[in-house]
Amino acid sequence: MTMTPRTKSKFRLPTPHNLGYAFNWTGRIGLALILFWALVALFGRWVTPYPVGAIVDWDYFGGISTEYWMGTDYLGRDIFSRVLMGARYTVGIALAAVTLACTIGVVLGMIAAVIGGWFDTLLSRLLDAFNGIPSLLFGLVVVAAVGSSIPVLVLTLAAIYMPGAYRFARALAVNINTMDFVTVARARGEATPYLIRHEILPNILGPVLADLGLRFVFIVLVLSGLSFLGLGVQPPNADWGALVRENIEGLSLGAPAVIFPSIAIASLTISVNMFIDNLPTKIRDRAE
Repeated sequence: MTMTPRTKSKFRLPTPHNLGYAFNWTGRIGLALILFWALVALFGRWVTPYPVGAIVDWDYFGGISTEYWMGTDYLGRDIFSRVLMGARYTVGIALAAVTLACTIGVVLGMIAAVIGGWFDTLLSRLLDAFNGIPSLLFGLVVVAAVGSSIPVLVLTLAAIYMPGAYRFARALAVNINTMDFVTVARARGEATPYLIRHEILPNILGPVLADLGLRFVFIVLVLSGLSFLGLGVQPPNADWGALVRENIEGLSLGAPAVIFPSIAIASLTISVNMFIDNLPTKIRDRAE
């Protein structure tokens, strides 16, 4: 008896490999803003005009000037320098948390969809119960009990959004799991890791990346909310939410110290939404 060599399935759903990558102008603007804040997060510490904690002006809540481009805060510190450094914590913590949440959630979702049975039922019900806890309330309880640090914030935010990533990936994987090419691969004797890596993941990668972007926005907003309540990044360091909280008293004075961190949060979240909403969906006519 001759054995036929193991080959991959010929049939594939549309994947990122056969999508057209032509962005419209809205998507390009969103991508440009995302890249801008990514560069600021990476290199902002080397271009700050003043030390982050240094008091450079005796006039608190100072206005915009040629010397202080975004004014000064409630202690007379340069807001421009603090916004540049705050990008490092806001973008860095949110990116680490969303990567961890989506990686764990997507892997578990694909495993549950392929294995099914009691494993799928038990894991789904457990994560559904966990997902019912309000995100901000859960973050408040954990951070207040354990203490605020960057590892705690990353793990807490990842735990909050991992169940949602699991449900999304599982819903996609369940549909793919019923396709003919997966049935053929299973009849060929392929193991679960092969099905997940070669048959399921390539066909859900596009929607999963879009979902990752949305969860990044949610994590930025939750992190800013925790920092606004004093449970985020601790002094002397500060993310954008902490900068808003520190200078909230200047709101009645129209101080730029509270306006520019708010604009930074809005520009990052809106740009990610603009980029996700305009992801290319045009499928190229080519066989794989």
